[in-house]
Amino acid sequence: MRTDFFLGRIFQILIVAVALVLPSALLAAEGADRDYEPLRLRVLSYNIHHGEGIDGKLDLPRIAKAIKAVEPDLVVLQEVDKGTQRTNRVDQPAELARQLDIRVVFGGNISFQGGDYGNAVLSRFPVSRSKNHLLPRFDDGEQRGALEVSVELPDGHGSLQIVATHLDHRADDRERFASAKAINQLAANMTDRPAILAGDLNDLPNSRTLSELGKLWTPANTKDMPTIPVGQPTRQIDFILFRPTDRWQAVEVQVLDEAVASDHRAILAVLELRPARATVVEQGEP
Repeated sequence: MRTDFFLGRIFQILIVAVALVLPSALLAAEGADRDYEPLRLRVLSYNIHHGEGIDGKLDLPRIAKAIKAVEPDLVVLQEVDKGTQRTNRVDQPAELARQLDIRVVFGGNISFQGGDYGNAVLSRFPVSRSKNHLLPRFDDGEQRGALEVSVELPDGHGSLQIVATHLDHRADDRERFASAKAINQLAANMTDRPAILAGDLNDLPNSRTLSELGKLWTPANTKDMPTIPVGQPTRQIDFILFRPTDRWQAVEVQVLDEAVASDHRAILAVLELRPARATVVEQGEP
């Protein structure tokens, strides 16, 4: 009888322990599932032509309105002025950040008219690091750059590297090709961290510039999406790319209808970032 009593007590204790532990375990599992859901990001690339539209009007609020309309999380801008005479000494990166209520990092590549000219990244997420890398320059062309920015993503998704660039526009592609190699070297140093490359690449999808970048980067769009001439676009030279491929899915890519604010149309990609753990599980690893 005493043995039955002790067995009964042990059984009761086990039931109580399970009742106490199980809810916590279920909540932890539910939280883990939430942590490993894909993160959806809206990424915009826009050559803003220093805020001057094809109507000849300098109108930075018009640029801000076009950006705000698509509610991006990350914006990569090219042809941005900071304190130059032609744009009335306005700090365009800071002014756009103010109008959009967003963080900004600027990378100046050329000293121009008493100020600077280059690329910028706008981010809804905290910026942890930034560095502007000057790209190869041939035959006294404009100095180009690749602005590398690290942002901290929400919900345990870690950091994201962004590379913002604007490549040479001349017919000879030697400088663009050399710049593509330099950008790939930057990417190689990022190891397997998720990264986005965006900007005006001044070359076509079937060019050797894009082929070189394609060794490490995947374009968000699989079919050509023309961005110039702005009135009736026939060629795509503005791109959003990502790496590593198995961490990303392009949900949607579109070229914006805005055809006056700049001499380029902006390109928007809605991307989903898949957590690293989800990738491992799908590959069959424990």
